[in-house]
Amino acid sequence: NQGRIMNHRHRKVVHAIFAHPVPANLDFGEVQSTLKELGADIEDRSGARIAVTLKGHTVLFHHANHSVPKDEIAQIRRFLIDCGIAPEQYPL
Repeated sequence: NQGRIMNHRHRKVVHAIFAHPVPANLDFGEVQSTLKELGADIEDRSGARIAVTLKGHTVLFHHANHSVPKDEIAQIRRFLIDCGIAPEQYPL
């Protein structure tokens, strides 16, 4: 997070992304703002998708207008792991 202290709400979202079982009620806007807080660049793409780039990794996600589907949360989790991000780095 580039040396900044992440706020509690964003830390809770990071922990939710890594939770087992995967939560069914994560808000897309909350996830997107948390990714930005982690330092990601987010770019709108066609077909209601966004490209998220963080630490040299880029992934495409479908832009949900509601809670994020569980399979997509799993994809976000894998992306964060690839970027070297773990919930332990952001204690609650």
